[in-house]
This record gives sequence, structure tokens and C-alpha cells, in this order.
Amino acid sequence: MRTIIRIGNVPISLMRKHVKHVHLSVHPPDGRVTLVAPKATRTEVARAYAISSLRWIRKKQEEFSKQSRETVRKYAERESHYLWGRRYLLSVAYHHAKPGVSVSQKRIILKVRPGSCLAKRAEVIHEWHKSMLHSFVALVIKRWEPKLRIKVRGYFLQRMKTRWGSCNHKSGCIRLNTELVKKPRDLIEYVIVHEMIHLLEPTHSRRFVELLQYHYPGWREASNELNERSLSAETWQRQCHPKNLNGIVAGNRD
Repeated sequence: MRTIIRIGNVPISLMRKHVKHVHLSVHPPDGRVTLVAPKATRTEVARAYAISSLRWIRKKQEEFSKQSRETVRKYAERESHYLWGRRYLLSVAYHHAKPGVSVSQKRIILKVRPGSCLAKRAEVIHEWHKSMLHSFVALVIKRWEPKLRIKVRGYFLQRMKTRWGSCNHKSGCIRLNTELVKKPRDLIEYVIVHEMIHLLEPTHSRRFVELLQYHYPGWREASNELNERSLSAETWQRQCHPKNLNGIVAGNRD
């Protein structure tokens, strides 16, 4: 059950769940705010917590409003697209054959049948993104499994609106956002390692931070760069209150 708390002109959606700690989150692109609290939390206690965090909430909302975003993709000639952190111009070639995508030095060439609609062009690009990401993710996981002394039972690639990745500790599987293929490889590796460490520690506990710091000491810089880069037309990250997440990159797991 949801309750709406209003702090000035900021509406906050309060949800009570079976959790141990309060989780305050600001969601892009419009700065929507949610507060997840333990079942027994009184509304006035949640309100007091929100008031104490109001400056942080406004700061994050302002950051989202200033972030550069891609315009809605039309998959048209000379449109800008990104792959591994590099900008390419799209070329659309029509032919009576199986659709596909290739890359030249400065261009991404999308081959589709004449009359293909926007949805079809988007589908072809998305499937290509997945194939590119699959090849990279598999190598990263294979390289990091012996370092972390874990085994990833499986991984999945899909569109995710609020996260770069997630982890199912019980099943031993991780999920990754296909939008990651647009980011530099080192940032993608950080997200993969972040989720793999969740197989050792499912929450953003002190132990998780220590494990991440030990195995990936540059994680803070990677996190900041990931969040500073241009976002897609639909933003894929949220920001969570650092009191609860110890400064871990938002959008990966809560």
C-alpha cells in the first residue's frame, strides 16, 4: 500500500515492505521520489526522515534536470548512435535480404528491407546490441570468476528502465541493461563486477563495499563517470540516498 507524503512541493511515495532499513530514491527523468520503509514505520517517522533528506532530494532532482539526454531515436540517416563509448553516424541501407548491422570506421550501417518501419529498425539495432554485449560480457565473467572465486550460473541481457544491472543471489544469475553497450568497456566491466560481487554479498553492506574496494579499487571513479555520461531518451538510472547505499552506483541494485 502506498501513501503520499508531501514535503513542500515534493510528493514522496511511501511504501512499507519487509525490509530492515529505509531506502530513499530519486528516479529519473523527472525526479520522482520513493521511500521504502519497514512495515512498522509510522508515517510521521517516515516524514521526518524525508524532511532531513530534503536538501539531498532537491540536489538529485536538479542533477537529473541538467543531464544531457539523447533525443528519441528514429533510426534515420546520419543520426548519432553510440557503441563502446564512441559516437557513430547511422547509415540506413535498404535491400531485399535479411536485416543486419555492421560497423565501419565512423558509421554504423543498418541494413533493412524497403518499407521497414521504425519499430522494425529499432528491433534490429537492439538485437545487434545484445549480440555485441553478449560477446563482451561472457569474456568479462570468465576473467573475473576465478578472481572472485564464484561461478555465475547464468546472465541475461534486457532493457531495464531504472538499473544498469541486478543480481539474483539465490539463483546465482545476473541481469544487465542492454543500454550498457553504448558505454565504454571499462564502465561495463565495473557494472558486471559489481553484480558478480553481489553473489558474495547480496546487499550494499559494509562487507560489500570492502569487497568492491579490494577487487575493483577504481569503482568510485567508474561510478561517477557512468552517471555523468549522456543518458538515453529514457533515463536508466536512479539515485538512492547514500546513508542506505554507502555511495554505491545507483541503479545497480537495492
